[in-house]
Amino acid sequence: MKTTLRLLLLGSSLGLFAAGAQGSTLEQIQRSGEFRFCFESGYMPFEMTDKGGDFIGFDIDIAKAMARSVNVKFVPVNTGWDGIIPALQTNKCDLILGMTVTPERNLSVNFADPYFDAGQTVLIRPALADGIDSYRQLNDENYTVTAQLGTTGEYAIKRHLGRAKVRLFESSADAAQEVANGRADAFVYDISYNAVYAAQNPGRLVHLDQAFTYGPLGWAVRKGDGDFLNFLNNYLRQIREDGSYDRLYHKWFKSDAWLARVQ
Repeated sequence: MKTTLRLLLLGSSLGLFAAGAQGSTLEQIQRSGEFRFCFESGYMPFEMTDKGGDFIGFDIDIAKAMARSVNVKFVPVNTGWDGIIPALQTNKCDLILGMTVTPERNLSVNFADPYFDAGQTVLIRPALADGIDSYRQLNDENYTVTAQLGTTGEYAIKRHLGRAKVRLFESSADAAQEVANGRADAFVYDISYNAVYAAQNPGRLVHLDQAFTYGPLGWAVRKGDGDFLNFLNNYLRQIREDGSYDRLYHKWFKSDAWLARVQ
């Protein structure tokens, strides 16, 4: 009897596994002819909205190329950051672009191999530049530090700047603007975003550009989809080896020609 029960349970488990495989994300993409990418526009220079209302950026270009590689339509799904993991989990998109890999997030999603290191740096108001040259000096109750809610900037503040006053905002732009306008002392976020934002606001912010955390960006997918992860890791390996990644990196990180499209 016990043997029969084990066989029944094993058969049931295999059936569930087969059903999951039939409903894999890759097969869903192929059936629908659409590859849906979740992101939050405003994360420079990864995902932005240009003056004409089109989505542009490093991640957007990679996503469009990824969709072309399997002959399906690129579908952007611009989503508020605080709801982006639920959007993936409820099948509103197939993949999240540009998410920093953390143990906490890994409880809810799976990540492909990291494709970019976006460690945390600090933007400070110019009046502090003569006395502050390290994030450590901001770990003081006399300083007010800002970040975007739910980002690795918020996590970094909690871990490294626990004594400072903290103000959180719905968008990174609002959090950084608070410092540029002199209403806060420092803003914590990814090095790539801070470098671009400082360049866009000369004289209003000083970038302490030594990253103080490791910030691996990865593509997030629903848990348990090994076929999709295999596809993503192989795709990343291919674009790194064929020069596509380097060409896009140069376009978005070595050149500022794109700034005119968003300013």
